[in-house]
Amino acid sequence: MSPLRLPGPPHRVKDPHRLIAESGADLEGHGLKRTMGLFQLVCFGVGAVVGTGIFVGLSDSVAEAGPAVVVSFVLAAVTCVFTAFSFAELGSAIPVSGSSYSFAYATLGERLAFLVGWCLLLEYGVSVSAVAVGWSQYVNELLDSLFGHQLPAALSTGPADGGVINLPAVIVVMMAATLLVRGVRESATATAAMAVLKLVVLALFCVIAFTAFERGNLAPFAAHGAGGVTAGASLAFFSYIGFDAITTAGEEVKNPRRNIPLAIMICIGLVTLLYCAVALAAIGALGPDAVSDKPAALSLIVDQVTGSSVGGGVIAFGAVVAIASVVLAVMYGQTRILMSMSRDGLVPRVFERVSPRTATPVANTWIVAVVFAVPAAFSSLDMVVNLTTIGTLATMVAVNAAVLVLRRRNPEVRGSFRVPLYPLSPLAGIGFCVYLMYGTGWTTWVQFAVFLAVGALVYAVYGHRRSRLANG
Repeated sequence: MSPLRLPGPPHRVKDPHRLIAESGADLEGHGLKRTMGLFQLVCFGVGAVVGTGIFVGLSDSVAEAGPAVVVSFVLAAVTCVFTAFSFAELGSAIPVSGSSYSFAYATLGERLAFLVGWCLLLEYGVSVSAVAVGWSQYVNELLDSLFGHQLPAALSTGPADGGVINLPAVIVVMMAATLLVRGVRESATATAAMAVLKLVVLALFCVIAFTAFERGNLAPFAAHGAGGVTAGASLAFFSYIGFDAITTAGEEVKNPRRNIPLAIMICIGLVTLLYCAVALAAIGALGPDAVSDKPAALSLIVDQVTGSSVGGGVIAFGAVVAIASVVLAVMYGQTRILMSMSRDGLVPRVFERVSPRTATPVANTWIVAVVFAVPAAFSSLDMVVNLTTIGTLATMVAVNAAVLVLRRRNPEVRGSFRVPLYPLSPLAGIGFCVYLMYGTGWTTWVQFAVFLAVGALVYAVYGHRRSRLANG
C-alpha cells in the first residue's frame, strides 16, 4: 500500500524528540516520580472509566435503545478500540503527561493542539462535575438504605433539578483534591483499592440480577430501531470516557513504553465485558421499563429481586466508592494536561509548578478542584453528558489523525506498540467517532461550535502570544 500523502508542516509543530527530552519521558519527568506499575495503571484506567456511566447513565441509554443497549455498548466499545490502538501507539512512542494535547502538538501543530487541550477541559474537567452529581444521587440512595432518610433536596441537587446546591458533589471533588496533593503513590493505591471493590460490586449485581433473568424481558430487542441503537451508543460512550487518562500518567509510570499500551488494551476489554453483562442482567431481570430513566437503577433492581433493601444498599455503597474513584482519576488527568500546556506557555505558569515535598502540582490541583466544584454544585447531569461526549470524540479524531501524521513525518519515533492494519485502523477510528458525534444531536453541535469558538479566542488572545515554542 502506498504511503499516505499529507500536506506541508502545520503551524508551530513541536518536534517529538524535543517533547520527549523536555518531559524527561525516559528518565524522571519534571519532578514527578515513577511509582505506578502495570497493575496500578490498569486499576487507574478502570478507576477513571467505571462509574457514573454505568451506575447512573445506563438508564438513559436504555431509554433510547431498549434491550438493544447491549449493541450500543458494543458499538461504543468498537469506537474506543480503534482509538485505543492509536492512543497505545502514541503513548508508547511519546510517553509524556499531556496525552492527546501533547500528541497533537507533536503532529498537528500548536493551534489544533490548544483546541484539543480545550476539548480535554470538557472530557476531564466538566465530566468531573457530571460524575460528582451522579455520586450525590447514590449517596442519597445509600443513606436511605442505611437510615431510612435522605439529604434534603435543597442540599443534594442543583437549581436545575429543583434544589439550591449539590453539597455532596462539592465534597467529593474536594476529597479527591486532598488525596491528589498528598502524592501519586497514595492516590494510585487508593484508586486501585476502589477499582477492585467496584468490580466486585458489579459482579455481585450480575449474580443477583441473573437469578431473575427472563428471556421475554428482552423482546422486542430493538424497539426503537437503528436510530435508537445509535443514540444509545452516543450516550453509552460516556461510560467509556476516561480510558485515555492512562496516557496522562506517562511521566509517573514505570517502563511507560511497555505498560501504557498494555494497560489501555486490558482496561477496554475488561470494561466492555463488564458493561455488556450488567446491561443484559439489568434488563433481563425486570425489563427495560424498570431501568429506563431511573438514576439509581441498579440498586432498585437488586431491591426488587431480593425483596430487601440490604442488597440495594450494598450496590449503592459500591456506586459511591466507584464514582469517587472516577472523580479522583479524572481530576488527576486534568491536572496533568494543564501542566503540559503550562510548560508550553499556552496557559499560566502556575499550572506547571510541582511541589518538591509531595512531587505533585499542588496549586494546579486546588485550582481545578475549585473551578469544577462550581458546576458540580449547581448543574444537572443531563446538561453536560452530551457536550462532554462530543468534546471527547473530537479529541479522539485528533488522536487518530496524529498517528497518520506521525507515521508519515517522523517514522523513526516509535515505541513497543504499533497500530494494527495501518492506516485502516486509525481511519476507522475517525469514522466511528464522527458517526457517534452525529448521534449527539444538532443542539449539542451548536453548543460545541460555540465552545470551540471561545477556545480559539482564548488561544488568539493568550496562547498564541505567550507560546514558548514561538518565543524560543
